[in-house]
Amino acid sequence: MMIDHYSIALFLVFSFLVGVLDASAGDFDPRYRACVAQCEKTGCVEERCFAHCKFPSDGVTSDGPWYMQEPLYLKWKQWDCESDCRYNCMINREKEREALGDGPVKYHGKWPFKRVFGIQEPASVAFSALNLAMHFHGWLSFFILLYYNLPLKQDKKAYYEFASLWHIYGLLAMNSWFWSAVFHCRDVDLTEKLDYSSAVALLGYSLLLAILRSFNVRDEAARVMVAAPLLAFTTTHILFLNFYSLDYGWNMKVCVVMGVAQLLIWAIWAGMKHHPSRWKLWVVVFGGGLAMLLEIYDFPPYEGFFDAHALWHATTIPLTYIWWSFIRDDAKLRTSVLLKKAK
Repeated sequence: MMIDHYSIALFLVFSFLVGVLDASAGDFDPRYRACVAQCEKTGCVEERCFAHCKFPSDGVTSDGPWYMQEPLYLKWKQWDCESDCRYNCMINREKEREALGDGPVKYHGKWPFKRVFGIQEPASVAFSALNLAMHFHGWLSFFILLYYNLPLKQDKKAYYEFASLWHIYGLLAMNSWFWSAVFHCRDVDLTEKLDYSSAVALLGYSLLLAILRSFNVRDEAARVMVAAPLLAFTTTHILFLNFYSLDYGWNMKVCVVMGVAQLLIWAIWAGMKHHPSRWKLWVVVFGGGLAMLLEIYDFPPYEGFFDAHALWHATTIPLTYIWWSFIRDDAKLRTSVLLKKAK
């Protein structure tokens, strides 16, 4: 949905700033640093010891047999000795700070989240999964409306000219939220690139879709002419991020420009057209703007789970429902108009 595009753009902005300013207050805490150093030597934090501290960072012992290699589920999560030492030292240090009346601080660019079954940010994962489910529900209801509830052409195709474009959009949106959930499960280089790449793909395609729908581009040749340069740029940008340089500053500029551009296109279109469901567009635009304030007003996770970013993910869930409702209404409207012209 539209709020996804601007929310993703803003999320990437803040994520990039975090990446650039990775050194956080907690990193310089002498007690935290001493705890991590001791844990990496002994494999223990107080009474808690970690079996996979026997393994180096690549997860394989240098002289042990195959059955002494690190379990596959730990390799997938990439929890190694350093990660577990940092996490447990962070949790201990935050308990000490809380006892002294001090507030939480960030460690390595992130707030001190509590893991649940090895999941790094459980609330953001849950809300990302709910967004994924909401997009699936929206896309499925759109599909059922087109092919089972509305009249079809003689060749069994929908009258709605933008049906195939919205199908692709639905798949890209679900893909983006899937990788968002994976990224929040465990933030490593691979999941970061997959999350950012899928977000950029969604942003680029959503901008294309905004242009095609708002200008009512129905001719296939004209669509190709509009799509070719934009899709070429988006693809090149994704390849650049993955295989040349994950340039946070450049990626930030690209995402903000694409997000703001489609926001303006939809807002102007809603103001100029007398679409019966244009109020839904306004709800998404203004609701999305208010939701973004959660990203600006960054605060530590409540009880170690619900931070501003997680709550922002939560606000996009109802907005996704409204967005797909608008898409269905648009399909009904265009189908009725085309049927009247056909008579």
